[in-house]
Amino acid sequence: MTLSIAVFSDVICPWCFIGKRRLEKALDELGLRGETTVEWLPFELNPDMPEEGMERAHYRAAKFGSERAATLDREMTARGAEEGIAFAFDRIARTPNTRKAHRLIAHASKNGRGEAVNQALLHAYFEEAREIGADDVLLAIAEEQGLDRAAAEAALSDPALGREIVALERRAGEIGVQGVPFFIVDHSWAVSGAQTPDQWIAALRQRTETGAAAE
Repeated sequence: MTLSIAVFSDVICPWCFIGKRRLEKALDELGLRGETTVEWLPFELNPDMPEEGMERAHYRAAKFGSERAATLDREMTARGAEEGIAFAFDRIARTPNTRKAHRLIAHASKNGRGEAVNQALLHAYFEEAREIGADDVLLAIAEEQGLDRAAAEAALSDPALGREIVALERRAGEIGVQGVPFFIVDHSWAVSGAQTPDQWIAALRQRTETGAAAE
């Protein structure tokens, strides 16, 4: 069973990190990781975020209220620990604009490094509290993942790549994506949200059986 999975996600979405890890656990359990291609597609949780980002504490307080924001961080930290993710919310200073991060992922995908760069960005932001809205951090991550720095730097300001990102985000809206992570399996089957490994395993097994019966 060869799978193609496209995922609309944002690199500042903790549920996207958890959803990614849960999907990987399911694929490993089924022995499908090596037979599955995963494409990471852009979805900006905060499309109107200033280019320089915002102080995270202020942003979260305005969105949820200070007490609720702190509770959500504690709850997410516990969920992350269950998946082997060490969320470092207490050290994240800013909520960034993720447009350039998505450009970097798109550039990396064209060079066979999309998965690696997406993972590196999630790790850098959530576990290392790095400022992934800053060009120097994005370029450092590009180099760390084997990409040419000059080519990555050009990609961050490439108008054509920017148009590709806008078109993909528009496509997300057209197919009804309202939240992330949002998975599209084999170009036809949509799965919304960070499903548990057991849910993925059951669904993928059912899909395998259905596909075999149809042949």
